[in-house]
Amino acid sequence: MRSDHYRTLNVTPAATQAEIKQAYRRLAKQFHPDSNRETTNHEKIARVNAAYEVLGDPDNRKSYDQQLQYLTQLEDAGFSAGRGNRQQRTAAAQARHRKQQQTAQTADDHLQQWLKQVYTPVNRLVLEILKPLKEQIDDLAADPFDDALMAEFQTYLEDCRDRHRRAETIFKSLPNPKTLAGVAAHLYYCLNQVDDGIEQLEFFTLNYDDSYLHTGQELFRIASGLRREAQAAVKEVV
Repeated sequence: MRSDHYRTLNVTPAATQAEIKQAYRRLAKQFHPDSNRETTNHEKIARVNAAYEVLGDPDNRKSYDQQLQYLTQLEDAGFSAGRGNRQQRTAAAQARHRKQQQTAQTADDHLQQWLKQVYTPVNRLVLEILKPLKEQIDDLAADPFDDALMAEFQTYLEDCRDRHRRAETIFKSLPNPKTLAGVAAHLYYCLNQVDDGIEQLEFFTLNYDDSYLHTGQELFRIASGLRREAQAAVKEVV
């Protein structure tokens, strides 16, 4: 039967390091021969010292807790933790390995699904918004006050609005895997910059104030940088 260091020190597994230290000092004093000969118990002192050697060190305690958790899982599954039942322990280890493989496969499936259903279409829609801007502005620069040229530019912005709405809907459709949290963050801020950029460009079409045009261009430039960072982050993970 395994030794329960927490029970030895009369503390719970949730005890803080300070509480463990306090419990150890109390027991060490109680059973130490120089303190009280009537309660001297060398075997008890040895167990207390052994328990504190493990639980008193955070790294040792972490390792011990992991072992306890594993043994508890074995017992809950009906397996004996005794030395004489090697087949049961082997079977439990194999079952644990299969579970870890299944968990890893599930995580990989989630990752691939998010890349396919969220990242790829959002990335494409953002590119379809950002890429035409320079050509659109160059065309408009011929005569910003030409109604036909301005109408074409406004049509482009309406398309941008539509693509942005679709991109946001897709982005929210599936939670991102933890391993792609950085990618998702870059996309999120990219979409925010695109949204603000479209708004600034729309202001320009209302009053022909070049400051709105320049601000919109700058926001699109920032969005392009965030999109590239998302691409780089994907390459690091995949």
